[in-house]
Amino acid sequence: MNVADLKIKNLVEYKNQIYTITEIFQSIEQAYFVQIENDIHSISVPADTIKPIKITEEWLEKLGFSRTYSSDQRIRYERPEAFIKYDIDLSSRKILEGLKIYGNAIKCKYIHEFQNIFSCLFGKEPALHFGYLKTES
Repeated sequence: MNVADLKIKNLVEYKNQIYTITEIFQSIEQAYFVQIENDIHSISVPADTIKPIKITEEWLEKLGFSRTYSSDQRIRYERPEAFIKYDIDLSSRKILEGLKIYGNAIKCKYIHEFQNIFSCLFGKEPALHFGYLKTES
């Protein structure tokens, strides 16, 4: 995971737990560190020890998507904004899988990537629909 792709409030995984990034900084030795927190811990760790969270159907629902279409080839999820969709390609080729904005396919396999795209489009974080990770809309 490239530290340059990370932003404050991105969700990441560390030691099989979900955390929110609260700070990104560089040490004297030029290594990057991140301050991460959840409802149990707040810790500083080397940036190269955190992992991205892969987008799944469960995560799509937490990000405010609803399943709107399902076939043998594809599952489509849509957000309340009519122009944002996410397709899950059930074929082995995975050609149609990914985020669609105004019909354009955008490479987006991880939660932090979606958060960054959403933030650029709307100037705010997407509301997450569960426990301590719920953010402001």
